[in-house]
Amino acid sequence: MTARFLQIHTLTSYPASLLNRDDAGFAKRMPFGGAIRTRVSSQCLKRHWRMYDGENGLKNLAAPESVRSRESFERYIVKPLVDEGTEPALARTAAQKIVSLLFTSEAEQDRAERKGGRKKADEPDAPGGDDGVVKTSQVTVLGRPELDYLCQLARQAVADAGGDRAKIEKVIQDRMKNNKELKKNIQALKPGSLEAGLSAALFGRMVTGDVLARTDAAIHVAHAITVHGQQTESDYFSVIDDLIREDGKQESGHINASELTSGVFYGYVVIDVHGLLKNLGGEEPDHLASAHGLAGDVVERLVQMIATVSPGAKKGSTAPYAYSHLVLVESGNAQPRTLQNAFVEPVRTSGNIIHNAYQALASHLADLDAMYGKGEERAHAGLQAGDLFEGGMSLASLAAWAKARVVA
Repeated sequence: MTARFLQIHTLTSYPASLLNRDDAGFAKRMPFGGAIRTRVSSQCLKRHWRMYDGENGLKNLAAPESVRSRESFERYIVKPLVDEGTEPALARTAAQKIVSLLFTSEAEQDRAERKGGRKKADEPDAPGGDDGVVKTSQVTVLGRPELDYLCQLARQAVADAGGDRAKIEKVIQDRMKNNKELKKNIQALKPGSLEAGLSAALFGRMVTGDVLARTDAAIHVAHAITVHGQQTESDYFSVIDDLIREDGKQESGHINASELTSGVFYGYVVIDVHGLLKNLGGEEPDHLASAHGLAGDVVERLVQMIATVSPGAKKGSTAPYAYSHLVLVESGNAQPRTLQNAFVEPVRTSGNIIHNAYQALASHLADLDAMYGKGEERAHAGLQAGDLFEGGMSLASLAAWAKARVVA
Protein backbone atom coordinates (compact mmCIF):
# COMPACT_ATOMS: atom_id res chain seq x y z
CA MET A 1 0.00 0.00 0.00
CA THR A 2 1.32 3.45 -0.93
CA ALA A 3 2.31 5.57 2.06
CA ARG A 4 0.67 8.97 2.57
CA PHE A 5 3.89 10.59 3.80
CA LEU A 6 7.57 9.80 3.85
CA GLN A 7 9.71 11.60 6.43
CA ILE A 8 13.47 11.81 6.05
CA HIS A 9 15.58 12.76 9.08
CA THR A 10 19.33 13.28 8.85
CA LEU A 11 22.29 14.07 11.07
CA THR A 12 25.25 15.49 9.17
CA SER A 13 28.52 16.83 10.60
CA TYR A 14 30.43 19.60 8.83
CA PRO A 15 33.89 20.74 10.00
CA ALA A 16 35.28 24.24 9.32
CA SER A 17 32.92 25.64 6.68
CA LEU A 18 30.56 28.48 5.80
CA LEU A 19 27.67 26.59 4.26
CA ASN A 20 25.10 29.36 3.88
CA ARG A 21 25.73 33.10 4.33
CA ASP A 22 23.49 36.02 5.17
CA ASP A 23 23.59 39.47 3.55
CA ALA A 24 26.55 40.50 5.73
CA GLY A 25 28.62 37.43 4.86
CA PHE A 26 28.11 35.66 8.20
CA ALA A 27 26.77 32.16 8.65
CA LYS A 28 22.98 32.07 8.81
CA ARG A 29 21.75 31.34 12.31
CA MET A 30 18.60 30.74 14.33
CA PRO A 31 17.81 30.93 18.07
CA PHE A 32 16.29 27.65 19.29
CA GLY A 33 15.95 26.24 22.79
CA GLY A 34 17.71 29.22 24.34
CA ALA A 35 20.81 28.85 22.18
CA ILE A 36 21.91 30.32 18.84
CA ARG A 37 22.26 27.60 16.21
CA THR A 38 23.99 27.65 12.82
CA ARG A 39 21.45 27.30 10.01
CA VAL A 40 21.31 26.22 6.39
CA SER A 41 18.18 27.53 4.66
CA SER A 42 15.75 25.27 2.86
CA GLN A 43 16.21 27.37 -0.30
CA CYS A 44 19.92 26.62 -0.23
CA LEU A 45 19.35 22.88 0.24
CA LYS A 46 16.71 22.64 -2.49
CA ARG A 47 18.84 24.51 -5.01
CA HIS A 48 21.76 22.13 -4.55
CA TRP A 49 19.46 19.14 -4.96
CA ARG A 50 17.84 20.64 -8.06
CA MET A 51 21.15 21.47 -9.69
CA TYR A 52 23.02 18.27 -8.80
CA ASP A 53 23.80 16.34 -11.98
CA GLY A 54 25.65 13.34 -10.51
CA GLU A 55 24.65 9.72 -10.67
CA ASN A 56 21.55 10.12 -8.51
CA GLY A 57 20.59 13.60 -9.71
CA LEU A 58 17.03 14.56 -10.62
CA LYS A 59 18.35 16.06 -13.84
CA ASN A 60 18.97 12.54 -15.15
CA LEU A 61 15.31 11.55 -14.98
CA ALA A 62 13.32 11.41 -18.21
CA ALA A 63 11.03 14.33 -17.33
CA PRO A 64 10.62 17.88 -18.67
CA GLU A 65 12.73 20.48 -16.91
CA SER A 66 11.53 23.62 -15.18
CA VAL A 67 13.14 26.94 -16.08
CA ARG A 68 13.66 29.26 -13.10
CA SER A 69 14.64 32.72 -14.36
CA ARG A 70 13.59 36.30 -15.05
CA GLU A 71 14.76 35.89 -18.65
CA SER A 72 12.89 32.72 -19.65
CA PHE A 73 10.85 34.54 -22.30
CA GLU A 74 13.95 36.12 -23.86
CA ARG A 75 15.74 32.76 -24.01
CA TYR A 76 12.90 30.49 -25.10
CA ILE A 77 10.60 32.78 -27.09
CA VAL A 78 12.53 35.76 -28.41
CA LYS A 79 15.74 33.91 -29.29
CA PRO A 80 14.08 31.07 -31.28
CA LEU A 81 11.99 33.58 -33.25
CA VAL A 82 15.02 35.78 -34.01
CA ASP A 83 17.01 32.71 -35.04
CA GLU A 84 14.20 31.91 -37.48
CA GLY A 85 14.47 35.38 -39.05
CA THR A 86 11.91 37.43 -37.09
CA GLU A 87 12.96 41.01 -36.37
CA PRO A 88 14.05 41.31 -32.71
CA ALA A 89 11.63 44.19 -32.02
CA LEU A 90 8.68 42.13 -33.28
CA ALA A 91 9.72 39.03 -31.33
CA ARG A 92 10.10 41.06 -28.14
CA THR A 93 6.75 42.78 -28.66
CA ALA A 94 5.07 39.37 -28.84
CA ALA A 95 6.96 38.01 -25.84
CA GLN A 96 6.30 41.10 -23.74
CA LYS A 97 2.58 41.00 -24.47
CA ILE A 98 2.45 37.35 -23.42
CA VAL A 99 4.28 38.22 -20.19
CA SER A 100 1.82 41.01 -19.36
CA LEU A 101 -1.19 38.74 -19.87
CA LEU A 102 0.25 35.68 -18.13
CA PHE A 103 1.11 37.41 -14.88
CA THR A 104 -1.87 39.78 -14.66
CA SER A 105 -5.33 38.71 -13.56
CA GLU A 106 -8.34 39.50 -15.73
CA ALA A 107 -9.56 41.99 -13.12
CA GLU A 108 -6.24 43.85 -13.30
CA GLN A 109 -6.34 43.82 -17.09
CA ASP A 110 -9.87 45.24 -17.07
CA ARG A 111 -8.86 48.00 -14.65
CA ALA A 112 -5.90 48.91 -16.86
CA GLU A 113 -8.12 49.07 -19.93
CA ARG A 114 -10.62 51.33 -18.16
CA LYS A 115 -7.73 53.65 -17.24
CA GLY A 116 -6.72 53.96 -20.85
CA GLY A 117 -4.50 50.92 -21.22
CA ARG A 118 -1.91 51.99 -18.62
CA LYS A 119 1.03 49.62 -18.79
CA LYS A 120 2.36 47.61 -15.86
CA ALA A 121 5.98 47.58 -14.77
CA ASP A 122 6.46 44.34 -16.65
CA GLU A 123 5.20 45.98 -19.86
CA PRO A 124 7.34 49.04 -20.71
CA ASP A 125 6.65 51.24 -23.74
CA ALA A 126 9.57 49.70 -25.60
CA PRO A 127 9.65 45.92 -25.88
CA GLY A 128 11.98 44.42 -23.31
CA GLY A 129 13.58 45.93 -20.23
CA ASP A 130 16.08 48.75 -20.04
CA ASP A 131 18.69 46.60 -21.82
CA GLY A 132 16.22 45.48 -24.49
CA VAL A 133 15.86 42.03 -22.93
CA VAL A 134 12.39 40.76 -22.05
CA LYS A 135 12.39 40.19 -18.29
CA THR A 136 9.80 39.53 -15.64
CA SER A 137 9.90 41.55 -12.43
CA GLN A 138 10.56 38.38 -10.42
CA VAL A 139 12.02 34.96 -11.11
CA THR A 140 9.35 32.74 -12.67
CA VAL A 141 9.16 28.94 -12.76
CA LEU A 142 7.93 27.65 -16.10
CA GLY A 143 8.16 24.27 -17.79
CA ARG A 144 9.83 23.82 -21.14
CA PRO A 145 6.55 22.48 -22.61
CA GLU A 146 4.81 25.69 -21.46
CA LEU A 147 7.51 27.87 -22.99
CA ASP A 148 7.43 25.91 -26.24
CA TYR A 149 3.65 26.34 -26.42
CA LEU A 150 3.91 30.08 -25.79
CA CYS A 151 6.68 30.39 -28.36
CA GLN A 152 4.36 28.86 -30.96
CA LEU A 153 1.67 31.35 -29.93
CA ALA A 154 4.10 34.25 -30.44
CA ARG A 155 5.30 32.81 -33.75
CA GLN A 156 1.74 32.57 -35.10
CA ALA A 157 0.87 36.08 -33.87
CA VAL A 158 3.88 37.59 -35.63
CA ALA A 159 2.97 35.78 -38.85
CA ASP A 160 -0.69 36.85 -38.69
CA ALA A 161 0.16 40.48 -37.92
CA GLY A 162 2.37 40.90 -40.98
CA GLY A 163 5.07 42.85 -39.15
CA ASP A 164 2.75 45.35 -37.44
CA ARG A 165 3.75 45.65 -33.75
CA ALA A 166 0.40 47.04 -32.63
CA LYS A 167 -1.42 44.26 -34.44
CA ILE A 168 0.82 41.62 -32.83
CA GLU A 169 -0.34 42.81 -29.41
CA LYS A 170 -3.98 42.78 -30.49
CA VAL A 171 -3.72 39.27 -31.93
CA ILE A 172 -2.19 37.94 -28.71
CA GLN A 173 -4.71 39.88 -26.60
CA ASP A 174 -7.64 38.38 -28.52
CA ARG A 175 -6.27 34.85 -28.42
CA MET A 176 -5.27 34.80 -24.76
CA LYS A 177 -8.20 36.73 -23.33
CA ASN A 178 -11.12 36.52 -25.71
CA ASN A 179 -10.61 33.18 -27.44
CA LYS A 180 -11.98 30.78 -24.85
CA GLU A 181 -10.68 27.69 -26.59
CA LEU A 182 -7.10 28.97 -26.74
CA LYS A 183 -7.28 30.16 -23.14
CA LYS A 184 -8.50 26.69 -22.16
CA ASN A 185 -5.50 25.19 -23.95
CA ILE A 186 -3.09 27.42 -22.03
CA GLN A 187 -4.77 26.61 -18.72
CA ALA A 188 -4.51 22.93 -19.60
CA LEU A 189 -0.72 23.26 -19.41
CA LYS A 190 -0.74 22.11 -15.82
CA PRO A 191 1.64 20.25 -13.50
CA GLY A 192 -0.50 17.12 -13.73
CA SER A 193 0.93 16.53 -17.19
CA LEU A 194 4.37 17.79 -16.09
CA GLU A 195 4.02 20.79 -18.38
CA ALA A 196 5.43 22.98 -15.58
CA GLY A 197 8.49 20.74 -15.32
CA LEU A 198 9.79 18.34 -12.68
CA SER A 199 11.16 21.01 -10.33
CA ALA A 200 7.75 22.71 -10.09
CA ALA A 201 6.07 19.35 -9.50
CA LEU A 202 8.40 18.65 -6.58
CA PHE A 203 9.03 22.02 -4.98
CA GLY A 204 5.99 23.97 -6.20
CA ARG A 205 5.53 27.33 -7.84
CA MET A 206 3.54 30.45 -7.04
CA VAL A 207 2.08 32.41 -9.96
CA THR A 208 -0.14 35.46 -10.30
CA GLY A 209 -2.68 35.86 -13.06
CA ASP A 210 -5.49 33.57 -14.16
CA VAL A 211 -3.83 31.52 -16.89
CA LEU A 212 -0.96 29.51 -15.44
CA ALA A 213 -1.64 26.89 -12.78
CA ARG A 214 -0.25 27.28 -9.27
CA THR A 215 1.48 24.15 -7.95
CA ASP A 216 1.61 23.19 -4.29
CA ALA A 217 4.96 21.75 -3.26
CA ALA A 218 4.94 17.98 -2.76
CA ILE A 219 8.32 18.02 -1.01
CA HIS A 220 8.57 20.10 2.17
CA VAL A 221 12.06 21.02 3.35
CA ALA A 222 12.95 22.41 6.78
CA HIS A 223 15.88 24.68 7.49
CA ALA A 224 18.72 22.53 8.82
CA ILE A 225 20.09 23.76 12.16
CA THR A 226 22.77 22.48 14.49
CA VAL A 227 21.81 20.18 17.34
CA HIS A 228 24.06 22.21 19.65
CA GLY A 229 24.89 25.87 20.18
CA GLN A 230 26.73 27.66 17.40
CA GLN A 231 30.44 26.97 17.12
CA THR A 232 32.12 29.77 15.20
CA GLU A 233 35.55 31.23 14.61
CA SER A 234 36.76 34.34 12.81
CA ASP A 235 39.26 33.25 10.17
CA TYR A 236 41.87 35.98 9.63
CA PHE A 237 43.62 35.56 6.29
CA SER A 238 46.01 37.38 4.00
CA VAL A 239 46.70 37.10 0.30
CA ILE A 240 50.37 37.03 -0.61
CA ASP A 241 51.53 39.09 -3.60
CA ASP A 242 54.14 36.82 -5.17
CA LEU A 243 55.86 39.56 -7.18
CA ILE A 244 56.22 41.86 -4.17
CA ARG A 245 57.67 38.98 -2.15
CA GLU A 246 60.23 38.37 -4.91
CA ASP A 247 61.42 41.93 -4.31
CA GLY A 248 61.97 41.12 -0.64
CA LYS A 249 59.01 43.14 0.67
CA GLN A 250 56.82 41.65 3.42
CA GLU A 251 53.50 43.44 2.91
CA SER A 252 50.38 41.50 1.95
CA GLY A 253 48.32 42.03 -1.17
CA HIS A 254 45.05 41.70 0.78
CA ILE A 255 43.98 41.17 4.41
CA ASN A 256 40.51 40.21 5.57
CA ALA A 257 38.52 37.97 7.92
CA SER A 258 35.77 35.43 7.28
CA GLU A 259 33.49 33.52 9.64
CA LEU A 260 33.84 29.74 9.75
CA THR A 261 31.58 27.37 11.65
CA SER A 262 31.43 23.67 12.44
CA GLY A 263 28.52 21.61 13.62
CA VAL A 264 26.22 18.61 13.48
CA PHE A 265 23.04 19.55 11.61
CA TYR A 266 19.61 17.98 11.90
CA GLY A 267 17.81 17.94 8.55
CA TYR A 268 14.15 17.18 7.92
CA VAL A 269 12.29 16.56 4.66
CA VAL A 270 8.67 15.48 4.19
CA ILE A 271 7.41 13.95 0.96
CA ASP A 272 3.64 14.28 0.49
CA VAL A 273 3.31 11.13 -1.61
CA HIS A 274 -0.28 11.78 -2.70
CA GLY A 275 0.62 15.35 -3.63
CA LEU A 276 3.65 14.12 -5.55
CA LEU A 277 1.59 11.60 -7.51
CA LYS A 278 -0.99 14.28 -8.29
CA ASN A 279 1.66 16.71 -9.54
CA LEU A 280 3.21 13.98 -11.68
CA GLY A 281 -0.10 13.17 -13.38
CA GLY A 282 -1.44 10.49 -11.06
CA GLU A 283 -4.98 11.91 -11.12
CA GLU A 284 -5.33 10.78 -14.71
CA PRO A 285 -6.00 7.00 -14.95
CA ASP A 286 -3.83 6.72 -18.07
CA HIS A 287 -0.87 8.29 -16.23
CA LEU A 288 -1.23 6.47 -12.90
CA ALA A 289 1.37 3.76 -13.51
CA SER A 290 3.94 6.14 -14.99
CA ALA A 291 3.33 8.63 -12.14
CA HIS A 292 4.02 5.93 -9.55
CA GLY A 293 7.17 4.89 -11.41
CA LEU A 294 8.49 8.45 -11.70
CA ALA A 295 7.58 9.23 -8.07
CA GLY A 296 9.48 6.14 -6.95
CA ASP A 297 12.53 7.19 -8.94
CA VAL A 298 12.34 10.70 -7.45
CA VAL A 299 12.15 9.34 -3.89
CA GLU A 300 15.00 6.88 -4.41
CA ARG A 301 17.28 9.59 -5.78
CA LEU A 302 16.22 12.17 -3.21
CA VAL A 303 17.10 9.93 -0.25
CA GLN A 304 20.59 9.45 -1.65
CA MET A 305 21.07 13.13 -2.55
CA ILE A 306 19.97 14.36 0.86
CA ALA A 307 22.64 12.16 2.44
CA THR A 308 25.50 12.96 0.07
CA VAL A 309 25.03 16.37 -1.62
CA SER A 310 26.51 19.23 0.41
CA PRO A 311 25.78 22.96 0.25
CA GLY A 312 28.55 24.52 -1.79
CA ALA A 313 29.61 27.88 -0.32
CA LYS A 314 33.39 28.53 -0.12
CA LYS A 315 34.20 25.25 -1.86
CA GLY A 316 37.69 26.34 -2.83
CA SER A 317 38.78 27.30 0.68
CA THR A 318 36.90 24.84 2.91
CA ALA A 319 36.00 21.78 0.76
CA PRO A 320 32.65 21.46 2.59
CA TYR A 321 31.87 17.91 1.52
CA ALA A 322 30.31 15.52 4.03
CA TYR A 323 28.04 12.48 4.05
CA SER A 324 25.32 12.11 6.66
CA HIS A 325 26.04 10.06 9.78
CA LEU A 326 22.40 9.02 9.97
CA VAL A 327 19.48 8.87 7.53
CA LEU A 328 16.23 7.77 9.17
CA VAL A 329 13.16 7.30 6.95
CA GLU A 330 9.61 6.92 8.23
CA SER A 331 6.65 5.79 6.15
CA GLY A 332 3.07 6.27 7.31
CA ASN A 333 -0.30 7.98 6.99
CA ALA A 334 -0.36 10.22 10.06
CA GLN A 335 0.49 13.92 9.89
CA PRO A 336 4.28 14.30 9.85
CA ARG A 337 6.14 15.70 12.86
CA THR A 338 9.70 16.94 13.08
CA LEU A 339 12.24 15.38 15.43
CA GLN A 340 14.02 18.71 15.81
CA ASN A 341 12.61 18.95 19.33
CA ALA A 342 14.99 16.21 20.37
CA PHE A 343 17.53 19.03 20.43
CA VAL A 344 15.58 21.75 22.25
CA GLU A 345 18.20 21.25 24.92
CA PRO A 346 21.47 21.60 22.98
CA VAL A 347 23.41 18.34 23.00
CA ARG A 348 26.72 18.25 24.83
CA THR A 349 29.71 18.98 22.64
CA SER A 350 32.07 17.25 25.05
CA GLY A 351 32.87 13.62 24.35
CA ASN A 352 31.43 12.01 21.22
CA ILE A 353 29.03 14.64 19.85
CA ILE A 354 27.59 12.25 17.25
CA HIS A 355 26.82 9.67 19.95
CA ASN A 356 25.23 12.41 22.07
CA ALA A 357 23.03 13.45 19.12
CA TYR A 358 22.06 9.81 18.48
CA GLN A 359 21.06 9.37 22.12
CA ALA A 360 18.97 12.55 22.16
CA LEU A 361 17.18 11.58 18.94
CA ALA A 362 16.49 7.98 20.01
CA SER A 363 15.21 9.12 23.40
CA HIS A 364 12.85 11.70 21.87
CA LEU A 365 11.56 9.15 19.35
CA ALA A 366 10.84 6.67 22.14
CA ASP A 367 8.96 9.37 24.08
CA LEU A 368 6.84 10.19 21.02
CA ASP A 369 6.02 6.50 20.52
CA ALA A 370 5.04 6.16 24.17
CA MET A 371 2.69 9.16 24.02
CA TYR A 372 1.21 8.91 20.53
CA GLY A 373 1.87 5.31 19.55
CA LYS A 374 4.04 4.15 16.72
CA GLY A 375 2.16 4.58 13.47
CA GLU A 376 5.09 4.54 11.07
CA GLU A 377 7.37 1.99 9.51
CA ARG A 378 11.02 2.93 10.01
CA ALA A 379 14.32 2.10 8.44
CA HIS A 380 17.71 3.77 8.61
CA ALA A 381 21.27 3.86 7.37
CA GLY A 382 23.78 5.04 9.93
CA LEU A 383 27.42 5.15 10.97
CA GLN A 384 27.94 3.54 14.39
CA ALA A 385 24.23 3.79 15.12
CA GLY A 386 24.27 0.45 16.91
CA ASP A 387 20.83 -0.75 18.01
CA LEU A 388 19.48 2.73 18.80
CA PHE A 389 17.33 2.70 15.65
CA GLU A 390 15.57 -0.18 13.98
CA GLY A 391 15.96 -1.42 10.42
CA GLY A 392 19.62 -0.68 9.75
CA MET A 393 20.80 -1.08 6.14
CA SER A 394 23.02 0.51 3.50
CA LEU A 395 22.06 3.87 1.99
CA ALA A 396 21.26 2.28 -1.38
CA SER A 397 19.02 -0.29 0.32
CA LEU A 398 17.32 2.45 2.33
CA ALA A 399 16.62 4.43 -0.85
CA ALA A 400 15.13 1.30 -2.45
CA TRP A 401 13.05 0.70 0.71
CA ALA A 402 11.63 4.24 0.49
CA LYS A 403 10.92 3.81 -3.22
CA ALA A 404 8.94 0.63 -2.52
CA ARG A 405 6.61 2.62 -0.21
CA VAL A 406 5.68 4.80 -3.18
CA VAL A 407 5.52 2.29 -6.01
CA ALA A 408 3.55 -0.35 -4.07
